[in-house]
Amino acid sequence: MKRPLDGGPAGDDPTFAGAEVEPDSTDPHDRPPVAEDDPQLEPVGIDTHCHLFLIEGDPGDVVASARAAGVGRLVCVGIDPESSRRSAELAQSFRGVFATAGVHPHTASEFDRPAGAVIEELLADRLVVGVGETGLDYYRRLSPVEDQQRAFRTHIALSRETGKPLVVHVREAWEDALAILDAEGADRVVLHCFSGDAAIAREARARGYFVSFAANVTYPNATQLLQAAAEIGPDHLLAETDSPCLPPRSLRGRPNSPANLPSVAEALAEARGVTSEETLRSTAEAARAVFEFHR
Repeated sequence: MKRPLDGGPAGDDPTFAGAEVEPDSTDPHDRPPVAEDDPQLEPVGIDTHCHLFLIEGDPGDVVASARAAGVGRLVCVGIDPESSRRSAELAQSFRGVFATAGVHPHTASEFDRPAGAVIEELLADRLVVGVGETGLDYYRRLSPVEDQQRAFRTHIALSRETGKPLVVHVREAWEDALAILDAEGADRVVLHCFSGDAAIAREARARGYFVSFAANVTYPNATQLLQAAAEIGPDHLLAETDSPCLPPRSLRGRPNSPANLPSVAEALAEARGVTSEETLRSTAEAARAVFEFHR
């Protein structure tokens, strides 16, 4: 079944607001892994949130392009059982690719017992490093609020049980999302494609959450996001592309790619008064801390 994927908060690219998971007829095991590199030359950047299964073209080419741009690791984030399984397959096929398993709030109404069993099974894989993408989206409301909250609570429980971080999507639902995270005792939390203001960023910092920013920080209306980014300590700040959604400002209208992560780092660096290289390195260190990559 095809699954819609929202383009993300604050500055969506309408080109991809209705992107869908398309079946891929190519067996990932037919492709060779990305070649081993000299560890001294290992690319630094880590894209903590992308959807390789939605990007047109050969995933191997996407991974190779990212490495050439200085991005050595990618977290391919599942949005339903089908795409979560595909993400795990890609993680098994390409060095430097990792996966998450979960159900997006847009399809939370379909998060039933069989779907939950698939997600739980995938979470046993050591290359599946996170639970989600889950959360609340009161902007689109493609699933009823009650179903979104039910699924969100279940994902939080899975995160606690597995010890794997929770990848959270929040759009126009911050009060409820923060209340549920607190009530359910969520611990290792990644706020993906952060859309809040500086006050919410300070609350996230106080709770020890990891906060991830996407390429909408390069948009003209990104002042609030950049102010929020300045509130997060370097040990809890993450960078992502959310590709193929939310391309950088210079590439609006085109599909996004993990290779564009340096554009995110550059915008964050400017807002924080540090260098892009320092930001790529610190966000990668924070990503390793929360996701605990194996391999």
